[in-house]
Amino acid sequence: MIKTFKDLVVWQKSYVLTLDVYKETKEFPTDEKYGLTSQIRRAAASIPFNIAEGYGRRYLGQYIQFLKIAYASGAELETQLLLAKDLEYLNQAKFNDLFEKQNEIERMLAALIRALGERHLGIKASRCREGE
Repeated sequence: MIKTFKDLVVWQKSYVLTLDVYKETKEFPTDEKYGLTSQIRRAAASIPFNIAEGYGRRYLGQYIQFLKIAYASGAELETQLLLAKDLEYLNQAKFNDLFEKQNEIERMLAALIRALGERHLGIKASRCREGE
């Protein structure tokens, strides 16, 4: 049973990914501190942040919107991971690990957005039929 956002597996996995990103970016060049290091950390952290914030919203439509923002942050993170690999800030093994985790989270978010969207549309349709 889900009582808080911390019970959501997608939040748990995105939180772990964020911790992993912070650990791996400690080794990035010092001159990237305010560049790629900062950006990749923000994108990673944005995923669990938006899942949590959306969960706390009053309306289902708002929750879905925050999940979409989390999904978009995942796409941003994917691009940043590719750049970090190509700049040789991440070796292939570290890149693969982070990339696989990010892709799993992306799939989970897409499924959750889809499921909640169907529920949201179902609620709206039933309200329309009832004259609300």
